[in-house]
Amino acid sequence: MRIATWNVNSVNARLPTVLAWLEAANPDVVCFQEIKCVDEKFPREAFESLGYNVETHGQKTYNGVAILSKFPLSDIRRGLPGDDADEQARYIEALIEAPVPVRVASIYLPNGNPVGTEKFPYKLAWFQRLHDHAKALLAYEEPLALCGDYNCILTPDDAAKPEDWVNDALFQPETRAALNAMKWLGLSDAHDLGGEPKGTYTFWDYQAGAWQRNNGIRIDYALLSPQATDRFRGIETHRDARDMDKPSDHVPVVVDLDLEA
Repeated sequence: MRIATWNVNSVNARLPTVLAWLEAANPDVVCFQEIKCVDEKFPREAFESLGYNVETHGQKTYNGVAILSKFPLSDIRRGLPGDDADEQARYIEALIEAPVPVRVASIYLPNGNPVGTEKFPYKLAWFQRLHDHAKALLAYEEPLALCGDYNCILTPDDAAKPEDWVNDALFQPETRAALNAMKWLGLSDAHDLGGEPKGTYTFWDYQAGAWQRNNGIRIDYALLSPQATDRFRGIETHRDARDMDKPSDHVPVVVDLDLEA
């Protein structure tokens, strides 16, 4: 099973680019972030024509997540538990009914900037809710992939210029500690499992020639349960997608799992 995660930065604005990448890469499961549309405006038919089942958790203009799968989807969860008042569409989860079922989540962590505002505590609280839910999911002892844009630069090696990020919410000690706490639950970073080299980035800003200067950061992750880690076969960060027509500022990350029973 090939599982892709991609912050598409508006699915409707980049639909031809997204469809072209899907046709070339042919992943079995896709986790989108920042679809930036309500469910009714998601271009479902375009993806169904490629053989995908589609589940969305959308929101007008901002945020929004989706899961596409060539296998049936069940046990859908829209929204992260722990705060009934949270209306931001940042989490969707489904059981992929493959011969060996895999539970997959598409995650869009809050950015948290500026640090001195209410946005940073919201980010940390959201991270704690994700931690608590991940702990509950791990109790199922099944293959699990928590994929998405975590808005976290975990180590200095995950930024071309870490000194530029010291005051940013993505690189604060609390943010990095929150992601490490996820790993301490027993989740493995597919980037580490696959031995991707330093300088494997997933985001380049549109400003200041960041792409041309390779001034990137790694903030998109696939965290795998022990049962998924046992089936891990490889990872590929599709850097070339950043050079496509009307690209997202993020690129897809694709994880391969061996699901032979």
